[in-house]
Amino acid sequence: MPEPEAPPRADRLTTLLQRFPLQAGVFHVGGLCGVHDFDRDTGRGHLHLVRRGPVRMIGLAAGPIDIVQPTLVLLPRPEAHRLVADDREGADVVCGTVVFGASGRNPVADALPDVVQVPLAELQGSEALLDLLFDEAFVDRCGRQAAVDRLCEVLLLRLLRHGMAQGWAASGAMAGLGDDRLAPVLQALHERPAHAWTLEQMAALAALSRSRFAKRFHAVTGLAPMVYLTAYRIALAQGLLRQGRAPKAVAQAAGYASTAAFGRAFVRRVGMTPTAWMATPTGPGTLAPENETLDQPA
Repeated sequence: MPEPEAPPRADRLTTLLQRFPLQAGVFHVGGLCGVHDFDRDTGRGHLHLVRRGPVRMIGLAAGPIDIVQPTLVLLPRPEAHRLVADDREGADVVCGTVVFGASGRNPVADALPDVVQVPLAELQGSEALLDLLFDEAFVDRCGRQAAVDRLCEVLLLRLLRHGMAQGWAASGAMAGLGDDRLAPVLQALHERPAHAWTLEQMAALAALSRSRFAKRFHAVTGLAPMVYLTAYRIALAQGLLRQGRAPKAVAQAAGYASTAAFGRAFVRRVGMTPTAWMATPTGPGTLAPENETLDQPA
């Protein structure tokens, strides 16, 4: 009998999103008129998909944003902000929250700019997806909530792919995955975080000397290779802990020989023990129930 084919190797973005799954929760679709406030959110990003404007976004550190064409705005780490639409003409928008993984800090959101603003016309190949999303969002049908949530997740995946191609990230995982030499290294780290990685092994994957690899890795990602690996392991561990995994299993999955070694690394990175961290509010990485149900269309 022929040998079964090996499953295809996941690509660099899929590998990362398998560890930190993308989850969207749409809470408003329809018209906006006047001023609408959005609170600071430390555990989730906010997305605003403007189908028809104009809309002004204010309250951001970067200054106001005037949206005059169909546009997607993603705030990975949103401060309190406002959307201002004309009192008479109004605007058509889809608003939601987005989480990458089951814990607060993660390499996907951390690598993105504070404000991601992309006209929908620039998301090439997404026309059919957008038509379907707007068709589901602005008509009250059975299953509408689930449909718009999933479609927004696909749209955000397209957005991440676009961002990698455009080189949005100045540092972090997304910047490293956009670098031809570093991408194989990061993908290997993301696929096998429990492996006892050495600098020599990483450098060999990048086809660079140890010193050149270390310099390039730091210049592109903003972190030394071993510091990046530790941060990734702890972020992964936080997600597993939130899922209810036992500390011993979490330690092994994250590459630590014992729960004691894991605990020490966790304290150095997070500033508290895993037990103390688990006792904190579950806001980071969760979609609050009140944000999971969208408003009825205006």
